[in-house]
Amino acid sequence: MRQIVLTTSVSLDGLTEGPGRDISWHRVDEELHQHMNDVLRDAGAFLSGRVTHELMAGYWPTADQDPEAPATVAEFAAIWRDTPKYVYSRTLERADFATTVVRDVVPEEVRALKEQPGGDLFLSGASLASAFLRQGLVDAFRIYVHPVLVGEGTPLFARDAAPADLRLVESRTFGNGVVLLLYTVDS
Repeated sequence: MRQIVLTTSVSLDGLTEGPGRDISWHRVDEELHQHMNDVLRDAGAFLSGRVTHELMAGYWPTADQDPEAPATVAEFAAIWRDTPKYVYSRTLERADFATTVVRDVVPEEVRALKEQPGGDLFLSGASLASAFLRQGLVDAFRIYVHPVLVGEGTPLFARDAAPADLRLVESRTFGNGVVLLLYTVDS
């Protein structure tokens, strides 16, 4: 069965974005970008909230048309366009780029999606992650910790996150100081 993998970048102080949705502090270089491409290339789907989806849809569909784009950017543009996407939103009427709009996180529907064939389902967005976590729908955490302190912004985990025992299955330090922590949920 496919897994739901919460995948995100955070600052050392646990924030996914700074004030005004600022993510300029993300330290994504060629090494890290290639790693992310390698991880996401076989994704079964991307699960995101409206804000994350709109940010992605505002850049990735045509990112590979820029002749100055690095190979990793061009590669991810194709990955993003071709991978099925589910955007959870009560306000978005429709979305392009192989995207299905879903109104609510319904556990039975999520479990049915997990039972379909294909690669793992990659979850992003702090608000959506909270909804999945409250219902015990996250199987693994792929957290990229960036060596910065942001100070204020959006925390990855809401105060109402459900308790979970985790097992560290992988860690890796990249040349730019970003550290990957991959945990699975102990059942």
